Amino acid sequence: MIYSKSMSELQTMNRCNALVLEILRKLMEVVAPGITTDDLDRMAEQWTVEAGAKPAFKGYRGYPKTLCTSVNEQIVHGIPGRRMLNEGDIVGLDMGVIIDGFYGDSAMTVPVGRVSDEARKLMAVTEESLAKGIEKVQIGGHVSDIGHAVASYVTPHGYSLVKEFTGHGVGRALHEDPQVPNYGDPGRGPRISEGMVLAIEPMVCAGRSDVVMADDHWTASTADGSLSAHFERSVAATPSGPWILGY
Repeated sequence: MIYSKSMSELQTMNRCNALVLEILRKLMEVVAPGITTDDLDRMAEQWTVEAGAKPAFKGYRGYPKTLCTSVNEQIVHGIPGRRMLNEGDIVGLDMGVIIDGFYGDSAMTVPVGRVSDEARKLMAVTEESLAKGIEKVQIGGHVSDIGHAVASYVTPHGYSLVKEFTGHGVGRALHEDPQVPNYGDPGRGPRISEGMVLAIEPMVCAGRSDVVMADDHWTASTADGSLSAHFERSVAATPSGPWILGY
């Protein structure tokens, strides 16, 4: 079932996502060679709790951490641990919080020190494809319009899009209907209605998009070892257009 949110509920979700984005930006500032992904997780959890919120990911379907940290060829859901970040890495930072029963969910991929031109381009294209998808959150449009816009921007750059994982509705649950694929034909699937909130999250690979799962049953990586980038924002459909929650 697809749920629409009232303005007061959207305002609560805006608070959730503002906190997520604040923490992600703070993490981006401390990402540097020598820091571990567990260091980042501890900071994310501390800042979440200090703000009076609850980590959304920790304990979700058994996930053990507050933050997802996906490094280089890791696409999504990398579990923080002792891994030390090195100069030239890129790391996806994905997290959510719960405030007053509602969820916020966002992600960004950031460089570790100086990175290659290829890595920088991949991150830029992925972030821009997110913006293209967000533009399609229009009342009366179709959910498939979003994925079509994302793919239409990514594919001409020679990159591929992961199909095993999608965006999703978000609200009183971390994952709600509908699914939001990052590909497909426009004009299909559910129509976008006022108050619908969608977490749009392109996952873009420099090589092939085939996925392999780690033994931890969470970490998804590119099968060919190519770099991958991931950006995500929670977006509400309003009469005045897309509302990127948290801004």
